[in-house]
Amino acid sequence: MVGFDLNPVYELIIDDLVNHKYAISDHFFSDEEVRILRNHLLLKQEQENFKKAAIGKLFNEQVIKEVRGDFILWMEEEKADEVEQLFFAKINDLIAYLNRTCYLGICESEFHYAIYPEGTFYQRHLDVFQNDNRRTLSLVFYLNDENWQADYGGELALFLEGDNGQQSELKIQPLAGRMALFDSKTIEHEVKKVKQQRYSITGWLKTR
Repeated sequence: MVGFDLNPVYELIIDDLVNHKYAISDHFFSDEEVRILRNHLLLKQEQENFKKAAIGKLFNEQVIKEVRGDFILWMEEEKADEVEQLFFAKINDLIAYLNRTCYLGICESEFHYAIYPEGTFYQRHLDVFQNDNRRTLSLVFYLNDENWQADYGGELALFLEGDNGQQSELKIQPLAGRMALFDSKTIEHEVKKVKQQRYSITGWLKTR
């Protein structure tokens, strides 16, 4: 493609999305950017009122602790501070790349900080609503401590359909700086119970 520089990190993400409908990237943000974003989330936790996350949309929202136990704070790009601008700049660059190379037609995104206290989880679900199917790709970016251990729980479990029709469960460790993307419309997923407070930025890339 004339005048177009290939991005090897993005290309690996695209290749996995095309072939598997999910991708895992451990190098999307630099170590320093991960540290800055993590510290910013911790500062937000001290200063802001995180709200108990609900299920459903608009008037159908319900807070049901038996389904999900996380607390969230929405990120507004138009009001983003300097650190959040760093996050949105890289995400928007990825969106532009996906639209240019894969013609996905992503025109909108939404993100929130997410905190899972010890003992919480999120039951198996899809990321689309009955009356709104604009979510195309789900994205989770982990901001846990660098020394996160496997026995802390909090894995993202993706339920994948094999070529033989058999379903398998892929568990993704929420390691610091790791980013997971997957098809919002077809891949059911859950967050396993956490034994240590779990931090992330979660969001969706949306079409019209």
